[in-house]
Amino acid sequence: MVFFSFLRYEFIQRAYVAGSLIAVLCAMIGLYLVLRKLSLIGDGLAHVSFGAVALGLWGGIYPLYAALPVVIVASLFILVLTRRATLYGDAAIGIVSSVGIASGVMLASISEGFNVDLLGYLFGSILAIGSQELYLSVVLSLIVGGVIIFFYHDLFSLTFDEEYAQISGVKVVPLNMMLMVLTAIVVLLAVKIVGITLVSALLILPAVSALQLARNFRGALRGAIFLACVSLWMGIALSFYSDLPTGAVIVLINFLFFLLAYAIRRVKAR
Repeated sequence: MVFFSFLRYEFIQRAYVAGSLIAVLCAMIGLYLVLRKLSLIGDGLAHVSFGAVALGLWGGIYPLYAALPVVIVASLFILVLTRRATLYGDAAIGIVSSVGIASGVMLASISEGFNVDLLGYLFGSILAIGSQELYLSVVLSLIVGGVIIFFYHDLFSLTFDEEYAQISGVKVVPLNMMLMVLTAIVVLLAVKIVGITLVSALLILPAVSALQLARNFRGALRGAIFLACVSLWMGIALSFYSDLPTGAVIVLINFLFFLLAYAIRRVKAR
């Protein structure tokens, strides 16, 4: 068909492969975060990634390589603040988020020549994914996905009842640290798809949409993955033909899916 002729372009193929893998990870991690009331951690870590990417560009280091350790440390710092400093999760996220965005703004103001590249990370550029970024996305996605599948039952227990999980022998503290590290990696990968400003939407919307209709956790997980992938596939195609920002289109399609799921739930409730 003529409509699918755009798939012959290599940059579109890279966008679909990398985007699909990252969409699956966002749906999986996002569901755990939503159920644990940590939805905004994606937004906080995205702001940290802004400062980390700016640091990489300023130092002449490949941005994602520079940002990865910084965002991981920031995610663990959020966990430390909530545990040791007796702060609520949203307060800890707010602190780390503000420091991250302030650092990025500071580096952007004292440096010249990379502001255009920084804007690409702010608003996303999935159609500009190169071979190096594709390979990085594939490797990290396989690692993160494998870890989530391997620790599925432990993460399930931790999500719904942390005290029961601890009594049952689940190592709660290391598992929480692992979840934070995985979230940091997924956020950083998602930055390339929808940009720093919209990462939290990609984590939250598929999960909350699936929860509107699912009867159990497995159903919600499958639904979130399905919606995340379909919205990404549709978003890339629509943005290509309409010349609109891909990240914004993907997020808006996700929002339409949420409205549809909510409407279906309301109809069923009657």
